[in-house]
Amino acid sequence: MKLGFKPLRAAVAAALIAASPAGTAQEARLHPVDEAATDASWTRFKARLLDTLIKRDQKALLGIVDSRIRNISGKNGVPEFRKLWEPHSSDSPLWTELPRLLFLGGAFIKRDKGPAEFCAPYVYYRWPDNAPATADGAVIAKDVLLKSKPSADAETQQTLSYDLVKVIDWEVADDDKGSRQKWVKIQAGNDSGYVPEEQIRSPLEHRACFVKSAAGWRMTGFEIGE
Repeated sequence: MKLGFKPLRAAVAAALIAASPAGTAQEARLHPVDEAATDASWTRFKARLLDTLIKRDQKALLGIVDSRIRNISGKNGVPEFRKLWEPHSSDSPLWTELPRLLFLGGAFIKRDKGPAEFCAPYVYYRWPDNAPATADGAVIAKDVLLKSKPSADAETQQTLSYDLVKVIDWEVADDDKGSRQKWVKIQAGNDSGYVPEEQIRSPLEHRACFVKSAAGWRMTGFEIGE
């Protein structure tokens, strides 16, 4: 069974909004965090992992997976990880989603037991408690242009930098049918418009955690959703 995020987006976002208390819209931002940026061992490990993902090297990837890795199913361990994510498949979400979250940076998380984990991306782990109730997407870049239509040539309504926004539609095709660019329709203040898909992220997308040990870094979790 392959797991992906897109089929879950609309349903999960709707559930979050329905469960959130009513609140007044307010300006809120989530600035990037990368708490392992100064750890040379992490930098080296990440470079090797990214190379593994580019090559889609199943053996090398499984070599860094912890034997008790947390899985979305609630059943932990490598056999369940393989069943859920199908690393033998060239179109497994692993090969595309892991690089995306690794480039975003993350934060150290201390659970009830065990050593601190470095978890990425920061969007999930640093989502502010005082975020507007309707916010379900974070702009992950600076000076992102909010377009009036899903087209790079459309009028710019405003510029966003790390804003938390309400998402109306997670996947909108470009007005140019020959373009592969995807857009996300959002509400930002009084404006509704479109931003490129790669410049916004939900806290419920794929995320991963890693632990540093004497034997090196290991991936201790690869999850999605709440």
